[in-house]
Amino acid sequence: MINPTEVNSLIRLLDDPDVEIYEHVHDKLMSYGVEAIAYLESAFEQAFDAIQQERIANLVHEIQFGTLKNDLKLWHQSGAFDLLQGILIINRYQYPDLDEQKIINQVEGIKRDIWIQMMHEASPKEQIKLINHVFYNIYGFSGNTSNHLDPQNSYLSQVLETKKGNQISLAIIYSVIAQKLDIPVYGVNLPQHFILAYLDESQQSEFESNILFYINAFNKGFIFGRRDVDMFLKQLNLKFDKQFYEPCSNTEIIKRVIRNLISAYENLGAMEKVDEMNELLAILE
Repeated sequence: MINPTEVNSLIRLLDDPDVEIYEHVHDKLMSYGVEAIAYLESAFEQAFDAIQQERIANLVHEIQFGTLKNDLKLWHQSGAFDLLQGILIINRYQYPDLDEQKIINQVEGIKRDIWIQMMHEASPKEQIKLINHVFYNIYGFSGNTSNHLDPQNSYLSQVLETKKGNQISLAIIYSVIAQKLDIPVYGVNLPQHFILAYLDESQQSEFESNILFYINAFNKGFIFGRRDVDMFLKQLNLKFDKQFYEPCSNTEIIKRVIRNLISAYENLGAMEKVDEMNELLAILE
């Protein structure tokens, strides 16, 4: 159990000019982990000293970032089965205090609105047209074309709130909802783009592609075929590679999200955030 008197005494020493004392206090408070955060945040509100405030804020971030790294490692090591869980962990980087159940409920709400209208005998394309209708027309999701490099495009809570995201964040929400409805839609890691594939689960042939068609979540769920992917790769002067056509792992999807955030933060000149994102990327390598 944490001792409140001891924690508060340590926090008062955070502005000590003696480097050794500061480092000792820092390490001791770090050892308490997330339990110390409430005390630190309370002290931050009462602190008048700018150095103390900065040190408290940095310490809170350090504790939260350490927890996030640990959660990401556990998610990865346990098989990365739950894509929604993976993207929620990344969301914590910018929004550590957010109520994650609220986000899960928002996703469930969209799923429920699609499920209510779902016909049992609907063809794959009819299923996608229904998802598109609810997702884009009723909920109003769209690609953020005017501010594509904004890091907020990669944070799930913000995309659900503003209804605007980048290719991968929209594709993640779309595929998570589809999979919750037992519709086999999975992410495909295309260069400079991220798309979705609808799998024909009745075909397990090695030689014949079991993808019925592709979906562009950034462009209102536009449905297209393999030849369009061929053309796109040809425009980029890229040779055929199986991974450009087939679903990728959840780990690869989260790595792509992190790389997007690295680009976004580099663009803003936020190099400390770039370094931390590279730490997260290294966990998944």
